[in-house]
Amino acid sequence: MHFILVTVITALPLFIAAAPRRVKQGGTAIPLTLYKHSSLVNADKSVNSEALKSHVASTTAKILRGFDNFEKNTGAPHPSAVKGAQQRGSGGEPLNTFSGNPNFWAGTISVGTPATTYIVLFDTGSSDLVLPGADCDDSCDGHKIYQSSTSVYLGEPFDLLFGNGDSAFGHQYTDNVTIVGLTANGQTLGAASHYSRGFQSKQFAPDGLMGMGFQAISEYNQSPVFQTLITQGQTDEPVFAFSFTEPDPELYIGGTNPDMYVGAFSWARVIQHGFWTVIMDSALGNEQTLLTNVVAIIDTGTDLIHGKPSDVAKLYEAIGGTYEPNAHGLYTFPCDAVPRISLTFAGTSFSIPPETFNIGNIGGDPPRCIGGIVAGRFTSWIVGRVFLRHVYTAFDLRNSRVGFAILA
Repeated sequence: MHFILVTVITALPLFIAAAPRRVKQGGTAIPLTLYKHSSLVNADKSVNSEALKSHVASTTAKILRGFDNFEKNTGAPHPSAVKGAQQRGSGGEPLNTFSGNPNFWAGTISVGTPATTYIVLFDTGSSDLVLPGADCDDSCDGHKIYQSSTSVYLGEPFDLLFGNGDSAFGHQYTDNVTIVGLTANGQTLGAASHYSRGFQSKQFAPDGLMGMGFQAISEYNQSPVFQTLITQGQTDEPVFAFSFTEPDPELYIGGTNPDMYVGAFSWARVIQHGFWTVIMDSALGNEQTLLTNVVAIIDTGTDLIHGKPSDVAKLYEAIGGTYEPNAHGLYTFPCDAVPRISLTFAGTSFSIPPETFNIGNIGGDPPRCIGGIVAGRFTSWIVGRVFLRHVYTAFDLRNSRVGFAILA
């Protein structure tokens, strides 16, 4: 998961760590704070084109890095990787990282001895924990530094490298990591010696990142934090869940929060352990089934929905959309005819409200608007918060499935 921030910071809220909320059935909720460093839309409701293009490129960079790690860790290419796709810093269109994601949600964990609280991003599209290390240069100024008497140096470097040259590099350690009172003992983490510009405090307010994907896409090839909690018997249930609904967005650890959803879950089986990859039954546009049996990665760390290019072209053709050349896979539609889009998982269709699907207008006469589904560079779809903001989403490790429910 790599969250990206636009170069001009328009809003940077002070993070006040709220106490975890213990909820019925034994789980605990971590309040999430929404950071808005920029917007995909300007004050006049027009699209911030550079921010939008940067965000599209950043998601591409993150997923390609996960594909790299998957192949490195398993010895086989990821099924959704496109042969010949440019990865890491291999050339082609520059891929921005943290300098392009306008919105993200962050919460707190504590690490080490004495236990120190850090603000981190929780992301299902990556798998590693990274914090600024004690030997970090001035690039870590403004972040809380990781120092601990119980850390164990592993002698292994890490280098999280992205397509535009942004990176975080340092060394790997093990230490105790606590989230909502549950402790992962001997958890592998990265202590950064350097944060490139995209991670620095003026661009990136949280101290670090905590991935919640599977080990197969880990840069360290080690168990992610939540999997360690399960292995060590720390959780009531091997499930975590997200709600991005204001005013109380949360990450829930150890089950699901019944106060946040109504009715039953629709559970989609994970078909590939690496990312949280499931089958999307169908995509509907204006009540018509346009696509079926779509491979989809569920990614809490990206705003938009990235689709297989041929799928996206078919969808927009059916709903009156038009491809925008040289715009990183973006499509437009008439602003006075916002399409009705629904995605179906495990037999249940969930709608994306028109006001969410419509990212904003790009002008013209008559005016045209950008859609929240863009053409990606993979054979799978990447389903981000354009969809996830309007469902309650649970990630079940024991049963290898992702569940969607209607928000309360």
